[in-house]
Amino acid sequence: MSLFAAAERENEDRAKPLAARMRPRTLAEFVGQKHLLAPDSVLVNLMKHDRLGSLLLFGPPGTGKTTLARLLAQETRRYFAELNAVLHGVKELREVLAVARDRLAAEGRGTILFIDEIHRFNRAQQDALLADVEQGVVNLIGATTSNPFFAVNPALVSRSQLLEFRELSPDDIRELLQRALSDPHRGFGKKEIQVADDALSGVIEICDGDARKALSILETAVLSQTEPVSLTRESLSAANLYRAQRYDVTGDEHYDCASALIKSIRGSDADAAIYWLARMLEGGEDIRFLCRRLVIAASEDIGNADPAALPLTVSCFTACEQIGMPECQFALAQTVLYLALAPKSNAATVAIVAARQDVREQAVLPVPVHLQDGHYAGAERLGRGEGYQYSHNSPDGIAAQDYLGVQRDYYAPVARGFEQELNQRLQNIREQLRKRISSTSDSENRHERHV
Repeated sequence: MSLFAAAERENEDRAKPLAARMRPRTLAEFVGQKHLLAPDSVLVNLMKHDRLGSLLLFGPPGTGKTTLARLLAQETRRYFAELNAVLHGVKELREVLAVARDRLAAEGRGTILFIDEIHRFNRAQQDALLADVEQGVVNLIGATTSNPFFAVNPALVSRSQLLEFRELSPDDIRELLQRALSDPHRGFGKKEIQVADDALSGVIEICDGDARKALSILETAVLSQTEPVSLTRESLSAANLYRAQRYDVTGDEHYDCASALIKSIRGSDADAAIYWLARMLEGGEDIRFLCRRLVIAASEDIGNADPAALPLTVSCFTACEQIGMPECQFALAQTVLYLALAPKSNAATVAIVAARQDVREQAVLPVPVHLQDGHYAGAERLGRGEGYQYSHNSPDGIAAQDYLGVQRDYYAPVARGFEQELNQRLQNIREQLRKRISSTSDSENRHERHV
C-alpha cells in the first residue's frame, strides 16, 4: 500500500464514528450472542464444515447483525456482497446476482449476499432472490429488526436458518465500553480520561442493550470535553441528548407491547399495565388502536364480573377521539388501571365461543314454532308464533316455554364480582324454566295417553 493510500485510509478511519471504528474484525473480538456462537452451536458447526446456508438474522438494533454477517463471509472465505434494502432495488440486486453466477462458474467461489433491512424489500423484490438462493448461487444473509414471519416472504423463510439476536447484556456493554476507552488506535486509548466508578453503569442503563448507542454516548461525552476528560454518570447521561424509544408501530414492538398490556390487565397487575401503556404512548402508538384493545379486554377478560368496565372503556374511547394527545393519556391511564383492578371473568367469551362452535359443527337447531315471527299477514295460517307466552304476563316475568329446543348450558358465571349475583339469578331461572317445561311436557304426555 502506498504512503498516499495509507494516509487516505487513516483519514477515512479517523472520520468514522466510534461505533464503526470499534466494529469487531474477527469472531474472537465479537461480543454478545453467546447462544449463537457457543462452540457446539449450529452456526459454529456449519462454519466449521463450510456448509453455511442462507440465514435470516433478526433482533433489536445494535446487537451485531451486520458485523456477524461480514465476519461469516471472512471466516468462510467467500466473496461478500452487501446491499441495503432502503437504498437499493431490483436493478442492483440483479446485477449482484449476475456477477455471483459468473464468479461461481469461473472461479468456483461462492458469494455471501448480505441484505440489510431486508424487510424493506417488497414481496416482488424478495421473490427475485428465490431462484439463486435455491440453486446455491448465493448464500443469503438477511438482517432485519422485524419478525421474519411477518416481514419476509415465507418462501425465503423456509429456505433459511433463523437466528435471533438478543439485546447485549450489561457485561457485554461494559466490555465494549472499556475496550473503546483502552484501544489506542480505534478508540480513546491515547487520550487522558478519568472514569468514575459508576460512570459506565449509567450508560448501560440507558442504552437498551444497543452497542451502537452505548458507544455513541461515550463518544459524545469524550468529544464534548477537553483533556483531561472526566467521565461521570452525570456527564454520560447528559451526552444522551434524547433517549429515542425503540418502538415500531408496525413491527414486533407494537404487537409485543400490546400483548404485554392486555396480559397485564388480565393478570390484574396495575403497575405493569400502566408501564406498557407508557411504552406505547412514548413510542407514538395509534390512540385508536389502544382504545380498541381496551374495549375488547373489557368484554373478553372482565365481562359481567364488572359490567361497568365496558361502558367506561367506550367512554374513554370517545374522550380520546374528542381531546386527543397529550391530555387523553389521563383517560387512558384511568381506564387501564380500572380494568387491571376489576374482577375478571371470561365466561361471556367462553359462552359465545362454545355456541358458535355448536353452530359450525352440529346440526343447526330450528327456531321453535312459538318463537317464530308472527307479525306479518298470513303468519297465523302457517302457525308462526302460535303458543308463544308473553313473559311479562307471568308473575315473576319468566314464561314457562322452551327457547332453544334442546338443553344446553353455555354461560357459566364465575364466583367473582357481579357474576356471583348473576350466577345465583341464572341458577334460579334455569331451575324455574326447566321445572315448568318438564311439568308442561308431563301434562301434554298425560293428555296424549288419555286421547
